[in-house]
Amino acid sequence: MFHRSDYAFITAAFLSFLFSIYLWFSGQREEGLFVGIWVPSILAFATLVAQVKAR
Repeated sequence: MFHRSDYAFITAAFLSFLFSIYLWFSGQREEGLFVGIWVPSILAFATLVAQVKAR
């Protein structure tokens, strides 16, 4: 289902999600929201890379 190179993107998205949660609960809410926006951006970029590789 996943290729080996996809795990780097999934790991990056998961780590940014965890970092976002850490920032939110440590009182840095605006920074947490900003980092939380990275998750869909990383996954969208992974989709773009997969589409280019498929060509």
